[in-house]
Amino acid sequence: MTRARTASAPGVLRTAALTSLAMVAFAANSILCRRALGEGAIDAASFSTVRLVSGALALALLHAALTRRRAARHAHASPSERAGSWASAAMLFLYAVPFSFAYNSLATGTGALILFGAVQATMLVAGLRSGEHPHPLQWGGLVLALAGLVYMVLPGVSAPSPTGSALMGIAGVAWGVYSLRGRGARDPLAETSANFTRSVPMVLVVSALTLSTMQATASGVLLAVASGALASGVGYAVWYAALGGLSSTVAAIVQLTVPVIAAVGGVLFMAESITPRLVIASTLILGGVLVALSAPRAR
Repeated sequence: MTRARTASAPGVLRTAALTSLAMVAFAANSILCRRALGEGAIDAASFSTVRLVSGALALALLHAALTRRRAARHAHASPSERAGSWASAAMLFLYAVPFSFAYNSLATGTGALILFGAVQATMLVAGLRSGEHPHPLQWGGLVLALAGLVYMVLPGVSAPSPTGSALMGIAGVAWGVYSLRGRGARDPLAETSANFTRSVPMVLVVSALTLSTMQATASGVLLAVASGALASGVGYAVWYAALGGLSSTVAAIVQLTVPVIAAVGGVLFMAESITPRLVIASTLILGGVLVALSAPRAR
């Protein structure tokens, strides 16, 4: 029993570390997108295109470098075959593009509520359909965390745009499906790189269709590159690596920490103020996630 626990400890710590890094990347991506679009530095279609193209290029370079290193160490190592898929690339595209366009007509709080609500519903339903049986503590933690999320964004939820709401709902469902498809990835970096590469032709079509409204400044492009190469590309590869150690239920619940991390980032990097509502909501969300994670693993 002791040996089994000891052997599994490194895997648990690795999953926890990768999950934490992925959540920080997701929050950073939200901050970068809100800043770029909020300042009018770039239009939504161009932001999406630069984001996915720069992510594809960064991941391709990183994957090529690691592949050469592996080949040098193992002369008979073979490259990954059939990495990624067009279906996963389509889900990535259906998340990234509607996400950007939705924030043209939604307040930050409203968008976060719709996005994460859709993600939770998608991943929890998929987990239940696959035979997972969440522990009562996980349900309780989820309810507590969702209550904190609603409390945090409720002041901004008033008469949301039907179009923006629909787009953000699509983004949330697509991200949930994309995450679920990544749980079986044998080579997370290769999978993510291939998915990003396949998504490029799709997003280029969107840019071609919106040429008449295209606008982009240097700062907007830089923010989109940072979002694509770092927060999206590397962040999603890390997330794919973490998903192997998470059930669908836990993977859904931990993503509720992203709004809290994003709020802290807004305080640190965008001069936003710390309010009692933010403190209370963050405590509820993090407390709910902690309760859920302390429950026995879903069967």
